Amino acid sequence: MLLEGLGHEPDPHTTVVEPSAALDRHVADSLSGLEAPGLADAERIADIGAGAGFPGLALAVARPAASVDLIEAARRKTAVIERLAAAAGIGNARPIALRVEEWAAREGAAVYDAVTARAVAALPVLVEYAAPLLRLDGVLVAWKGARDRDEEMAGARAATMVGLTQADVIAVRPFRGSKLRHLYVYSKTERTPDGFPRRSGMASKRPLGPC
Repeated sequence: MLLEGLGHEPDPHTTVVEPSAALDRHVADSLSGLEAPGLADAERIADIGAGAGFPGLALAVARPAASVDLIEAARRKTAVIERLAAAAGIGNARPIALRVEEWAAREGAAVYDAVTARAVAALPVLVEYAAPLLRLDGVLVAWKGARDRDEEMAGARAATMVGLTQADVIAVRPFRGSKLRHLYVYSKTERTPDGFPRRSGMASKRPLGPC
């Protein structure tokens, strides 16, 4: 039903809507995240920069006992998420039409077991977005393509500044023809310092981590 709804969505915010293609590019890719420790058993999940609803909606279907919040600042996109969830009868997912920094400064602070991010931003930006949302021992799972040593090093440095530790980099092949797909996993090992989240836009304008 999710893919059927996507195929009929008039404003999908993705170019991949044909069901057989979307099954690979969106659903299979999204579900590859369950290979990451800490996501498969998470009770509360935040999908940041949720876009058209992936991986959040696919994870909500796969994990019906989990509560999934899809955080997306663009209201047109959260409207799409709401329509797709309604069409597919996904009752454990909700869109949140706020910037992630705003949500972290409100009800979202330190309440999630896992944060996901697929094709959103560079690793230093993602760890800053995720850290204030995560409880201690929670995990960030970030979907990435080919490995980039400089980005990895910057991400690791930024992680230590916000209470995270890089735990793993997992190579995945979610569908035939896919290549160079990786999941970056960070664990929250310390309390995020005061001052985070910084005000909206600062994480991307002045990212943590570079020397």
